[in-house]
Amino acid sequence: MAGHSQFKNIMFRKGRQDKERSKLFSKLAREITVASKAGLPDPAHNPRLRSAILAAREENMPKDNIDRAIKKGQGGDAENYDEIRYEGYGPGGVALIVEALTDNRNRTASDVRAAFTKAGGNLGETNSVSFMFDRVGQINYPASVASSDAMLEAAIDASADDVESSAEEHVVLCAADALNAVRDALEQKFGAATSARVVWKPKNLSPVDGDAAEALFKMLEALEDSDDVQNVFANFEVSDDVMARLSA
Repeated sequence: MAGHSQFKNIMFRKGRQDKERSKLFSKLAREITVASKAGLPDPAHNPRLRSAILAAREENMPKDNIDRAIKKGQGGDAENYDEIRYEGYGPGGVALIVEALTDNRNRTASDVRAAFTKAGGNLGETNSVSFMFDRVGQINYPASVASSDAMLEAAIDASADDVESSAEEHVVLCAADALNAVRDALEQKFGAATSARVVWKPKNLSPVDGDAAEALFKMLEALEDSDDVQNVFANFEVSDDVMARLSA
C-alpha cells in the first residue's frame, strides 16, 4: 500500500487511545450527517450516505452513533458544512490533497496552513496538484471473499476498470460516476464491501526516506488531528523499514 492508505494503517488500525477514537467517530458522524441532510435517510436510496455508513462500520463505529448522525441530518437543526479541498506539497516534494467539511472556513484554513508551514511544505491553489491524481471509485473487499481471478472477472462484468489484489484485500477501481453501479453489482455476488468511496489515486508515487519521511508523517498527523479534515491523499511511497520505524 502507498500514500494515505499507509498512514491510515498507522493512525487507526494498530489500536489508538480513546481520545483519538472519539475524534475519528466525530469525523465519521459529520460525514453521515451531511450525507443524510443532503438526501434521504435510507442508505439504499442515498449513495453518499451508504458510503459514509460503510466507512463508519469499517472503523467499528457503534450503530447508535450512526443512527444519531442520520437523525441529526434529517432533523433540520444540523449545522451547515462546506466542503473544501486544499492542495499543496509536503516534505520531500510529496503532493497532498486535503478534503475538509467545515462550519468555519477561517478556522480550517488556519489549521491546514499551519500544518503545511510547520512541516516546511507549501499550500497551493486549487488544482495545483490534483492533476497528479485520478478521481476514481474504490471498492474494497477482504481477500477471503474470492480469488484474484474471480474478483477480476466479476469486476470486469460490473464495468470496473481494474482490480489490485494482495494477500489482505481486493481493491476494485472504477470511474467515479460508476461507483454506485459497480458496488451494487459486486454486492450481488460477494455481499457488502468493506468500503466504497470516491478517492484521489496518485498517478505516480514519490519515494521518501529519512528526515523527509518523518517530517511528512508528523504533518499528516497534524492534518488528521484537525476536527474539520475528513481525508488526506498523498502520492508518497516508503520502504517497509521506514514504515516499521515510523509506526514503532
